[in-house]
Amino acid sequence: MLVYNITLKVNSNIHEEWLQWQQQVHIPEIMATCCFQKFQMSRILDMDDSEGPTYTIQFYAASKTDYERYINSHAPKLRRDAIEKWGGQFTGFRTIMEVVH
Repeated sequence: MLVYNITLKVNSNIHEEWLQWQQQVHIPEIMATCCFQKFQMSRILDMDDSEGPTYTIQFYAASKTDYERYINSHAPKLRRDAIEKWGGQFTGFRTIMEVVH
């Protein structure tokens, strides 16, 4: 199983609206691609929140093929939607990880 992790720092002035949009619009759109089996969203507690909170969203893909399908077929539009809505009011980075037991 692969974990697609997105870490995001959100400006305080949009935080509440952004969080609601993530939970009600953006994450459901990502899950509707059927590329991921589940997701988990967390707030990082040991970060300096003076400029805004930091979140991680982890999406679990059953295979590399599912992950690549998301990246190639769906991610460009969904990333563009986020940038158009929020502009430079958030920053983030992405990592891909493999679950090892």
